[in-house]
Amino acid sequence: MNDKKAADSTAGAESVREFFKDGTISTEGHYSHGEKTGEWRFYHLNGNPKAFGSYEKGKMVGEWRWYRENGRLMQTGSFDDEKKTGVWTRYHKNGSVMDETEYKDNKKTRVLAVYDDQGSRIK
Repeated sequence: MNDKKAADSTAGAESVREFFKDGTISTEGHYSHGEKTGEWRFYHLNGNPKAFGSYEKGKMVGEWRWYRENGRLMQTGSFDDEKKTGVWTRYHKNGSVMDETEYKDNKKTRVLAVYDDQGSRIK
């Protein structure tokens, strides 16, 4: 998948860009002392966004967003020390909200709402 890499290094920090075999960018982000840090961006082969989020000391933190190949939002949610936390939202293929679920310490605590693909609440 990731055939080529480009990197810039400065005092323990390294910016990285990885590419698919066809030269399209697949990943861009930063390492600090060998661990992912800061904002990272991942892309589908067609160039559309796949996922955006942040790392701290190699672990997923803060809000993350995932996208479908067509560019529409697929899911959003937050991490605390790589554990799901807060409200996570998933989206139907047409872009409307599918459901909203609450997490604490990586465990689903409750489903807040469920919607059909037309946006009507069903639960």
